[in-house]
Formats: sequence, C-alpha cells, structure tokens
Amino acid sequence: MENLLGLLRIRVKKGVNLAVRDVRSSDTYVVVQMAKQKLKTRVVKKDVNPEWNEDLTLSVADPNLPVMLTVYDHDSFSKDDKMGDAEFDIKPLIEVLKMNLSGLPDGTIITRIQPSRSNCLSEESNVVWKDGQVVQDMCLRLKNVECGEIELQLQWINLPGSRGL
Repeated sequence: MENLLGLLRIRVKKGVNLAVRDVRSSDTYVVVQMAKQKLKTRVVKKDVNPEWNEDLTLSVADPNLPVMLTVYDHDSFSKDDKMGDAEFDIKPLIEVLKMNLSGLPDGTIITRIQPSRSNCLSEESNVVWKDGQVVQDMCLRLKNVECGEIELQLQWINLPGSRGL
C-alpha cells in the first residue's frame, strides 16, 4: 500500500470501426494492462462498433509506465484473434492532479494533448475539470491492424493510506 500512488479508473466507452475477424463481424473485448496487472471488459457479440461503458480500475505505483490496451475477437473453439493494440501515457493526467484546482468552473479544459507520432491518439485529448474532479477523454487509434479506434475516459481515485501524488 505504501508504494501505491492511487487508482486509475479507465472507462472503456466504445470501439469504432473495429476490424472484422469472424465471417461478417467480431465478438470484441478489450484487455488493459499496466505492469503485472491485467483487466478485461465483457465480450460484445457480433459488433465492430461495440459499446462497453465499463470501468476497469488499475493500481498505480509508477506513473511513468504506459497503459497497454489490446482488442480481441473472442472465438469459442480457437485462440482469440488480436484486433489491434494501443498504449497511452498517464503522465499528463498526473501532472494536472498535482495542481490546486478547486474552484474552477465546471468543464474547464486544463491541458490538451495533441496526437503525434509518439502517441496513439487519433484526436486531441483534453484533461478537464468536471463535477469537482479531473477527467481525461481520449480516442486511441489501434496499431497493428487495418482499422479501429477505442474511446476511453480516465479518472484518478485517491486512496487513503497511499503515498499519494
């Protein structure tokens, strides 16, 4: 517990234009991984534009480690097919969390992260003050696949007894 900074809640919102890996569609799920932690969403059947709206929570000890995300097509009788992957950095979110932001108007954009060759963002990602909390929305373009994007929202959860930020 003393090495823990806090928790990162990742809301896996939806997939957009994911690759077809079965006959006409795919039975999709997402795996997120940070260090030795690995979590996955439920499978959404026969949908290349799935909506999960599912929260996955990772314990964060080292904010410099990237979060890896992999999309799979679930197959009942063979190995699940990989449908692309992406990674993202939580450092911009962590930097904002270190600021004293109380009293900001709801919806204030605190920082913007631009898509670049060094990240998987498909569009600008904003870190926003919303309902008294810092959240970051992002849309990731999947790599190692012909098409597909995943929409996420990140939120930090402070833990009593952790070393905090």
